[in-house]
Amino acid sequence: MKFSRILAALAFAVLPCLSWSQGADKTLVSTERVRAELMAHAPEGVQPGKPVWVGLQLTHQPQWHTYWKNSGDSGLPTQLTWTLPAGVVAGDIAWPVPKKIPIGSLANYGYEGTVLLPVPLTITRDFKPSLLSGDLDIQLRADWLVCKKECIPEQGEFRLKIPVQSTTAMHGQAFDAAFAAQPKPVLPGTAGIVPDSTARIDGDALEVTVQGLPVNLRGKTLDFYPETGEVIDNGARWTQSWNGGAWTARVPLSAQRAASPGVMPVVLGSGGQGWRTELKVVGNWPAIVLPAALSPELQQALRDNAAKPPAASVGLAAALLGALLGGLILNLMPCVFPVLAIKVVGFTRHADDRRGHRTSGLAYTAGVLVSFAALGGLMLALRAAGEQLGWGFQLQSPAVVAALAALFTLIALNFAGVFEFRSLLPSRVATLEARHPVLNAFLTGVLAVAVASPCSAPFMGASLGLAISLPAPQAVAIFLALGLGMALPYLAASWVPAVARWLPRPGAWMEIFRRLMAFPMFATVAWLVWVLGQQSGVDGAGALLALLVAMSMVVWALTLRGRARIALSLLALAGVLGVAWATGGAITRPAPAAAVAAAQDRWQPWSAQRVQELVASGQPVFVDFTAAWCVTCQYNKKTTLGDREVLEAFDAAKFTLMRADWTRRDPAITTALAELGRSGVPVYVIYRPGRPPVVLSEVLGVDEVRAAISPL
Repeated sequence: MKFSRILAALAFAVLPCLSWSQGADKTLVSTERVRAELMAHAPEGVQPGKPVWVGLQLTHQPQWHTYWKNSGDSGLPTQLTWTLPAGVVAGDIAWPVPKKIPIGSLANYGYEGTVLLPVPLTITRDFKPSLLSGDLDIQLRADWLVCKKECIPEQGEFRLKIPVQSTTAMHGQAFDAAFAAQPKPVLPGTAGIVPDSTARIDGDALEVTVQGLPVNLRGKTLDFYPETGEVIDNGARWTQSWNGGAWTARVPLSAQRAASPGVMPVVLGSGGQGWRTELKVVGNWPAIVLPAALSPELQQALRDNAAKPPAASVGLAAALLGALLGGLILNLMPCVFPVLAIKVVGFTRHADDRRGHRTSGLAYTAGVLVSFAALGGLMLALRAAGEQLGWGFQLQSPAVVAALAALFTLIALNFAGVFEFRSLLPSRVATLEARHPVLNAFLTGVLAVAVASPCSAPFMGASLGLAISLPAPQAVAIFLALGLGMALPYLAASWVPAVARWLPRPGAWMEIFRRLMAFPMFATVAWLVWVLGQQSGVDGAGALLALLVAMSMVVWALTLRGRARIALSLLALAGVLGVAWATGGAITRPAPAAAVAAAQDRWQPWSAQRVQELVASGQPVFVDFTAAWCVTCQYNKKTTLGDREVLEAFDAAKFTLMRADWTRRDPAITTALAELGRSGVPVYVIYRPGRPPVVLSEVLGVDEVRAAISPL
């Protein structure tokens, strides 16, 4: 390959790691806290007018829970984002009746144990199943917040194919149980509002009256679940009674009420069953004292989830096999296949040089293995040095993504015939390939790993996830297995003479094939620009595109002859420098984000540097690692950390109070938590000069805090 020696140095400079891979079909995601499974129920097949359901089943570890559509005082409902073919429409989650989860003076609504969240699919006449598979292809991105004392945002990517013609009912029992757990209308056949059922505003409370409940409920104590959040005081004591066939209750309003609905949908529960109605609000709502300040951040907290998917529990042998298979499949990825294909096609030019082919195959394999070993060693060394990263960490750097885009653009332009390296370089450099074929093959292996770095393949995820937790020799063995799998097709082709004879004779088709291979490389450039847009915003993506266009003009100008080459090359180079000066900062600048201010005047925004400065100056510091979606955090904030005696004790001991808000993804906070041996919030830490940090319990008590901050 003419350009392999020239790009090898750039390849080493920008070689990033492989991203986490998702298999073609994946219905199960397991974490330390939740087992999530995508299920389907189509007892009459997938046809218009027939019932088709999908659902996410969440199985919680003991004492962990996720949330209902109204999560209560904190938390966040599970979110399901579907990718469906044309003609298929997903409905809303048919939420089962929740349970009330109290914590001190607060309360949430959610699920423990096992719960299935069913979603109906409407199959329209526009739906056309694939001619090849005949299946309905379902893809789901699920985000859930799971809490015990601390809260962890988690996510999963799922894929499921439902046969169109045959029935799907293997999970029928689970769906039947979920259907039975859904609240029924108070009066069957009504849309929601029942005459004479009202929520009357009476000062700081709601007087609730519900008519039409089943007779067998009369005299029983019912649970009350409002579907509208931020209206009632969820954790407050409330009263209820029966007045003949009417159920009545007096429910306190929240002091931080943020909604003033005209109709309040509510669910009443008893013995795991529920009845839903919509109450007409009577009277005028009191003025809202405090605005809502949670829901946008809660939504973003899951989308910006920084938690890594857990590594699959596999043994070393299985991990090695998975890495080998993943490396083989990696050759079919659009960023790798063109390089491999053109290299193999090159066998036709020297079909009888068996020794040369075998030497080239061994050198190429050595280049791939050395590159993967270097990548694995670098990643393991950084982790040993304390960096919190995994496979794919370099792609988090906008500069690396931009450099990769430039590398792929050069390769694509070369494949497309815009330029040849031998025409741009001195003849002595251009003839190095012919004079050193073994070195050229080795560097081609290095280049292949470089261009493979943004791609991924099935079987790699679990193996690489295990690798980063193993001792260094075993981890490097997995990286080498991945490299061997990637090099195996070319190695086999170089040692099997029939491969060269099987290929067509050299001819014009080789040039056409080479130019065709430029388009997968351009497609990879488009993807990398999109990645940069997610990191640096639309301005960063636009700046990268401008630089790539200017760079392409420089390459084209260098292919000219005579004075035109000099003049246009200087002009194009000036254009690159001008574009870089004008827009280069936009590439590495983070995407705009809302600034987060301290919630109270006495609390300062946290930064690791500021904590070090204060402690170095002799100032004690108390840090609250918190998040808006963490119920324990909110409870501690409203109780112990808002207690007058605790605040006075902080002032007397001259503590600086700092709050580290983890509502949105913040790598600095993630690193600080890891250094403290924690992976979630809340975390409360006391820093004093000359002493190690003291970590308090998750559920704070007034006496505990006062004892911890009192002078010794």
